[in-house]
Amino acid sequence: QVQLVESGGGLVQAGGSLRLSCVASGSIVSIKSMGWYRQAPGEQRELVAAVTSDGSTNYGDSVKGRFAISTDNAKNTVYLQMNNLKPEDTAVYYCSAAVLVRGLVRTYTYWGQGTQVTVSS
Repeated sequence: QVQLVESGGGLVQAGGSLRLSCVASGSIVSIKSMGWYRQAPGEQRELVAAVTSDGSTNYGDSVKGRFAISTDNAKNTVYLQMNNLKPEDTAVYYCSAAVLVRGLVRTYTYWGQGTQVTVSS
């Protein structure tokens, strides 16, 4: 019903920048929120950043001041600008969206397949 496709991951040196993108498509009536999570090997998935439909944002403590989340609502797209990357930012980054789907009465959360971000020291 809803597909999320991430792009923009890759290998970067410490101190560098990357920009992730995630496009939502399918039977979308509205998107309540979109966000980015990450999971490093052996670790639990954690919140990186999230944004609601009214523009409210929330960031994980470790990325505050370095990462910025933004959206293009007309394109159902969320971006994550990552600056001053550190080796500890290395993880698979997942896009998530809370979506009201056509024909259903409440929102459901969907996930992308993930994109690898590797930061070398």
